[in-house]
Amino acid sequence: MSSTATDVVRLLTVKGETLAVAESLTGGLVAAEITSVPGASKVFRGSVTAYATELKHDLLGVDATLLTSRGAVDPQVAAQMAVGVRTALGTDWGIATTGVAGPDPQDGQAVGTVFVAVDGPVGTDSGSAGGGKVEGLRLNGDRAEIRRESVRSVLALLLKELASEQTGNERAQDTERNGGF
Repeated sequence: MSSTATDVVRLLTVKGETLAVAESLTGGLVAAEITSVPGASKVFRGSVTAYATELKHDLLGVDATLLTSRGAVDPQVAAQMAVGVRTALGTDWGIATTGVAGPDPQDGQAVGTVFVAVDGPVGTDSGSAGGGKVEGLRLNGDRAEIRRESVRSVLALLLKELASEQTGNERAQDTERNGGF
């Protein structure tokens, strides 16, 4: 159990918000990391491991044309996976991983090419519709190391978004207390 996963569960619990996970290359490792934290059942609703490309469309609603033209290892695919799992499981937050752990390249992408995504409530600092953010990674190491670093990276991205949202809420409360200035 990582301190990042512990912090994610703690922050979600404090906020009264829920989380769902969509995984490809990590094959359930993100969900396992979250559920290793005592009390995770208060915030974690479930996960979809869509290892096969067609499942990303069938279960998570990723655009079929995007999958055909760009392949499964793409930042837009990661973003749509996060939105799709959030919608499918009815949560406040959705996170996703897609990439190439090796040993061979996939969809024209080199081993170690990974995209992690977070989709959260509207009004987060992250920007796009619904509050989404995607990070592209170029990871080194063997298959196990790439998968492990992908887990760490998606949880760190979620923690950053949760922390920035909390900071934004605290700023809004301070403004109200100070008469709106």
